[in-house]
Amino acid sequence: MGEAVHVLIADDHPLVLGALRQAVVGAVPGAAIFEAGDFDSVAATLEAHPEMDLVLLDLTMPGVRGFSGLLFLRAERPGLPVIVVSANEDRAVMRHCLEFGAAAYVPKSLDVESMRTAIRTVLDGGQWAPPDLDVAATPNKEATALVRRLSSLTPQQVRVLMMLSQGLLNKQIAYELSVSEATVKAHVSAILQKLGVESRTQAVILAAKIERVQELALAG
Repeated sequence: MGEAVHVLIADDHPLVLGALRQAVVGAVPGAAIFEAGDFDSVAATLEAHPEMDLVLLDLTMPGVRGFSGLLFLRAERPGLPVIVVSANEDRAVMRHCLEFGAAAYVPKSLDVESMRTAIRTVLDGGQWAPPDLDVAATPNKEATALVRRLSSLTPQQVRVLMMLSQGLLNKQIAYELSVSEATVKAHVSAILQKLGVESRTQAVILAAKIERVQELALAG
């Protein structure tokens, strides 16, 4: 057998981490498993381990808003498969994740064997979704258009948009990302252009729209 498969489990709940670790070990014996409890740790782990083969991502871990974690990963590492593992079982949220490029969507309520099947399927180059999810269902046109626009952002632009959503000023974003304020301004201008809006407030509102789909589903 060749080199070990490298898997990053990104979740901030110890019990879930344990279950996912068990699923990975069962699906890929001998896998090298890494863990991250917040978004910054995810970014740092991927930077330290460019050979990563798979990420299991929770949608609601610290430092992530809505689909921003998935967006960042798809922009930063388009060739790296991402399995979204979430307590959210809303069908619209599942379809949005697949639209954003997730290789699979695994509800946390699923049994371990189903999780293992999803992991094996994705590592074999396939896609996986819950059997009862109608992937071909007619999508919401407005949401699909927004998905397309958000997907055009670069990894750094995704991070800047996340920070704008948190209410940070340009100088605070510059400090967090270790770049100049001029660089942040350039990113903000590019974000506005790609999202088709005129102000940073409108950009934040637009980003929150698709996040609201998720929040409404969680509240329901």
